Amino acid sequence: MLLSSRRTWKNGMRSLIVAAIVTLTLTPAPTPALAAAPPDIPLANVKAHLTQFQSIANANGGTRAHGRPGYLASANYVRSQLDAAGYTTALQSFTYNGATGYNVIADWPGGDPNDILMVGAHLDSVTAGPGINDNGSGSAAILETALAVSRQALQPTKHLRFAWWGAEELGLRGSQFYVNNLPAADRARIKGYLNFDMVGSPNAGYFVYDGDNSDGTGSGPGPAGSAQLERTIQDYFTSIGVPTRGTDFDGRSDYGPFIAVGIPAGGTFTGAEGIKTAAQATLWGGTSGQAFDVCYHRACDTTANINDTALDRNADAIAYAVWTTATAVPPITVYQDTFESATGWTANPGATDTATLGQWERGDPEATTSSGAKQLGTTVSGTNDLVTGRLAGASAGANDIDGGITSIQSPPITLPATGALTLSFSWYLAHGSNASTADYLRVRVVGSTTATVFNQAGAATNRNGAWATASASLNAFAGQTVRILVDAADASGASLVEAGVDDVRITR
Repeated sequence: MLLSSRRTWKNGMRSLIVAAIVTLTLTPAPTPALAAAPPDIPLANVKAHLTQFQSIANANGGTRAHGRPGYLASANYVRSQLDAAGYTTALQSFTYNGATGYNVIADWPGGDPNDILMVGAHLDSVTAGPGINDNGSGSAAILETALAVSRQALQPTKHLRFAWWGAEELGLRGSQFYVNNLPAADRARIKGYLNFDMVGSPNAGYFVYDGDNSDGTGSGPGPAGSAQLERTIQDYFTSIGVPTRGTDFDGRSDYGPFIAVGIPAGGTFTGAEGIKTAAQATLWGGTSGQAFDVCYHRACDTTANINDTALDRNADAIAYAVWTTATAVPPITVYQDTFESATGWTANPGATDTATLGQWERGDPEATTSSGAKQLGTTVSGTNDLVTGRLAGASAGANDIDGGITSIQSPPITLPATGALTLSFSWYLAHGSNASTADYLRVRVVGSTTATVFNQAGAATNRNGAWATASASLNAFAGQTVRILVDAADASGASLVEAGVDDVRITR
């Protein structure tokens, strides 16, 4: 995993010298067969790849770094495994710091060539050591997942492409080279990217990239679609009873170039040089006050520096994410509203609202700031959204919610009687430090019964506006005609509260 910031690697890309780019011809998609269940990836197989990486490092000065013989030997090992399994492979070369680097790109035949799921990990180590956790672990786990695809003769609906990146430790050089040199049309065909960098840390945590910004801090959400990738991975860990926590898209690994061009991303991470807290040790076990990986970027990052349980769980999570995402049938849209035109939403539908200012309306919002962004002047799509008092006014508090509750309700929506139904939408709730837990943004579904499907409470802290995404099952309302009811409240006195909703969608 890269230590430097996103700004550093972006500026450093100016020194990249283009050497070669490989264009792969995709096989037309066959009619997909029924997908097999996601496999249990054998831990022994993943560890066998790690043993190979260790042996390669031992034979090449103790390292598998960019420009060193150990890196090319690692790339050739990975490529030989994939060639034997029936992948179409290529070594994509580039030059950095006067040395040639390589990306290994592997395409599985079939799937929709206009709907590509990429799965990636960086293959290089730092010069100081063999890089078995960072990032032999991610490289070995996705390699064994790719080989499981072959063993099952998987026929995914999406086209599957795996990648092992070079020179990540020097600033994401390989992945940036790949993305920079893709024609715009080819970039547009990549609908998702899953990244796995350090998945076997000895003092492991279980982190999932925070695609929906539900943590409310850091770098914000990933591009649209990132939330679904996050939920898929979370679903797996939930199924095995392992709690996860969000980690931000901070630009430290190879998802960076993908999200920079709007490609949704996700993945897992078990921790690097950060220190495990007492709360995290209670959650996951291990040792508090100690780094997740005490051998991070050191010579001791060997096969002895791996937590087998974390590696096993993450390898299975990778397979689950690949099988679930790559074989998914595209959802059918039952209802959608981007609020670019009036479609019949009704403010204060019960004539019971108590807010005196900042009532919900559809419109083009004006930005306000107070210790950071409060009302967002940008929407998720188009120019309009649902917003609590769209005008900025003379100050940030001029048109925020005041005095109680404001609500707005959708027109009637008839849901089909069969199929899994999902409501999704984008949202934000912003408030000053004078807010409290009595303030909220809430979404309810009103049919034969009423159910709260989303509730974000305020707090006595400053929270800036940032678009996030949420989803909820509507299966309990199948076959009914329902309305979506959105309300927000400034219920704790004179506090600064703003909210917005955009891109409401129901799919089956």
